[in-house]
Amino acid sequence: MATAKKEATIEIRPISVKKVAIRIVGDTPLIVHAWSEKAKRQMLEAQQKTTKTKAREIRRPFEDFVNSLYWLTEKPTADTDEELEDKFVEAVNNGAKFGFPVGGIKQSANSAAYRMGWVTNQMALRGSYFLSTEWGEFAEIKGCAPEMREDMVRVGIGGTDLRYRGEFASWYMDLVIEYNENGSMTIEQIINCINAGGFACGIGEWRPEKDGRNGMYHVEEIK
Repeated sequence: MATAKKEATIEIRPISVKKVAIRIVGDTPLIVHAWSEKAKRQMLEAQQKTTKTKAREIRRPFEDFVNSLYWLTEKPTADTDEELEDKFVEAVNNGAKFGFPVGGIKQSANSAAYRMGWVTNQMALRGSYFLSTEWGEFAEIKGCAPEMREDMVRVGIGGTDLRYRGEFASWYMDLVIEYNENGSMTIEQIINCINAGGFACGIGEWRPEKDGRNGMYHVEEIK
């Protein structure tokens, strides 16, 4: 006589998503450098080898500065830097908002956790938590308006160039952590990773991860 097969029991572990609001506060100035449409076009033209037939465009430092910012509100445009500067001041006075990619903040946290030996690989952290804001993939930079800075940078082998980018001297950002409380990491561990990311890696240009000291931050407030 055949014996009845035993039914397999599958245990579905519940996913319990919790949200915790935090604030990261800058310890050093944040330098941003968004890819402008002009820069993307020039890269594409270089790859298509069409730039040699075109006259070189006149450099507009203030336009470079405006385009280096991640605009959450409408970005002003103008035919000259003088006119653009007036429109920029007007936009700031009318409450212009600027942001920074949330992915860069998470990457700094994950990289710091790996460097400090808290995790064996960064892949394990990617699905452990998520950072979100009301602006989707960007976190709003609060605390001050951006200023234009001029830096000399190395380009290629032995070449130099000037870069005009936005700098936020005194800044902070509000974020929401979404995590599974039944997962492998506690909220304390996640926050410590984010805090360590602000010291060991930073965000933006010339951050500690790139041999600089800009874009450092710490977790100051948990609401």
